[in-house]
Amino acid sequence: MNGTFTSPNYPDTYASNLHCTYHFTGRGKERIQILFTDFDLYLHNEFGPIRDCEGVDAVMVFITINGHKERIDNFCGHKLPSQLMSNGPSMSVEFRTTQTSRTGKGFRAIYRFINNFGISGGTQDDRETVCGFIFNSTIHPNGSFTSPNYPGLYPRDTECHYHFYGQLNQRVHITFAYFDVEGVPPCDSNTASDFVEFSNYRTVDRKMSRNCGVKAPKNVISDNDFFRIAFKTNDKFDGTGFEAFYQFRAHDG
Repeated sequence: MNGTFTSPNYPDTYASNLHCTYHFTGRGKERIQILFTDFDLYLHNEFGPIRDCEGVDAVMVFITINGHKERIDNFCGHKLPSQLMSNGPSMSVEFRTTQTSRTGKGFRAIYRFINNFGISGGTQDDRETVCGFIFNSTIHPNGSFTSPNYPGLYPRDTECHYHFYGQLNQRVHITFAYFDVEGVPPCDSNTASDFVEFSNYRTVDRKMSRNCGVKAPKNVISDNDFFRIAFKTNDKFDGTGFEAFYQFRAHDG
């Protein structure tokens, strides 16, 4: 299911002193994805810094984490916000304008209720309690995979598993083309980092370190015919995630 929503009176100018709230509620494992296609809010200080869009016309986006309302970000001015995704089946957007007599055209956005986390490629694993995708060499011998909602901001408080299954004589080769995962090495809980983790097993592989930051991991080759990648985000920061390519190849030896 999808549709559009706009600021009041769009595409004509909106009124001053507004406070509008748009509530989105999905079902079950549905996530809400929002893409702004037009964004024009009056900014009285075009050349000076506006901290967190305070004191100006702004759009604010909220999600719920552990029962608490958390703000993803504030957006103001004329720059299109990145594509956004909720961490669960609910999301809200607030639009507030100041008392100034000058206003802008406002905004237009597309909303979607989705079950696939905005991930294309592979086969979604409905048995997973978290976001899970399977890449089987007999069905998908090569291709690409991404973080949820790529190239938009990945959702907070989310975990995705990517399972690669080859034939007995195959190994999977993985190359990252883009990488932006909020965090600092060693990407553990002490650093409050989001991370990407590799494993030759269905559980943690202690010999393989976690990956975060903006430096893409080196090319990866599995030790055997199975490989798992886990992507886990916390409730603090956002990045644009990753895009990677995979290929199953026959193993000599």
